Amino acid sequence: MMLIPCPHCGPRAQAEFTFDRPVEAITRPDGTAPELIRNLFTRDNPKGPSRELWRHTYGCRSWITLTRDTVTHAISDVTAVGASQ
Repeated sequence: MMLIPCPHCGPRAQAEFTFDRPVEAITRPDGTAPELIRNLFTRDNPKGPSRELWRHTYGCRSWITLTRDTVTHAISDVTAVGASQ
């Protein structure tokens, strides 16, 4: 189990969070239907660092982006969505 450091609540168990998608998979609805379907349902699963969108569903309910290594699950960066970079 991973410990995810919520920017608002501190370190919490992964079970409190819901994975949404890699940040690169966020699309705007102005593409064609095949492009949208491909982006929503067909994703690569590369090894290495991945920026991901998660929600603290059973906590403060905030959205966060985190950078996680998909091999080791080590988290290197966490930012609240909407926080200035």
